[in-house]
Amino acid sequence: MADLSTFSPDANVAVIGASGGIGAAFCSSLARDESVGSVHALSRSGASNGDERIQTCAIDLCDEVSIAVAADKVSKSAPLDLVIVASGMLHWRDIQPEKTLRDINADNMLDIFWVNCVGPALIAKHFLPKMRRDGKTVFTALSARVGSIEDNRLGGWVSYRASKAALNMTLKTLAIEHARRWPESIIATLHPGTVDTELSKPFSSRVDPERLFTPETSANHLLRVIDGLGSSDSGGFFAWEGSRIPY
Repeated sequence: MADLSTFSPDANVAVIGASGGIGAAFCSSLARDESVGSVHALSRSGASNGDERIQTCAIDLCDEVSIAVAADKVSKSAPLDLVIVASGMLHWRDIQPEKTLRDINADNMLDIFWVNCVGPALIAKHFLPKMRRDGKTVFTALSARVGSIEDNRLGGWVSYRASKAALNMTLKTLAIEHARRWPESIIATLHPGTVDTELSKPFSSRVDPERLFTPETSANHLLRVIDGLGSSDSGGFFAWEGSRIPY
């Protein structure tokens, strides 16, 4: 467990994508943190995980109205201190990462861009105005090292790489605008490492077991990174151990 010691007491936290492996791990870890006042778990189903310390709420990344309603609901009693967007798509049904140029499919590419970039952008649109004005706040979304243009040496996975690069640029841009009125706020993207979840399962057999994290391990690493971020880090892209990743 990682304590949010640099945030205001009784922090109000929202996790979007709470039904996924990392999202659920974030919620569980945050619910055990005595410095956290409220944990809101947002997912498409809005289903409870049985933990009475966690408040559930439905949200659909493809429906802006549901995003706006969710933002109002989770900030009704107190402004938000931390928002974590833990949703993402690498593969789904017949959508698979492209291995060659011939695999590019326009409809699949648009679906991936919507989940990985457009959805988080709409969340930012409605959740950022609900952040606390006095004291440290963080808005973050899970990106991926393969979204780094400078670090791309293998090619492939065009849609996923491009959508995560677009997410990085989106949050970098929003960080500049948001700082004008929320100078203590931080907006950043985070790379969780390779995590043993449904998203990475088809590709994790090639990963060194010591570098394959459980969702709980990844979430706790990232919470430590989040707690260590300062306003000068806003707009940055950080790995699970805190190092800055080039765009």
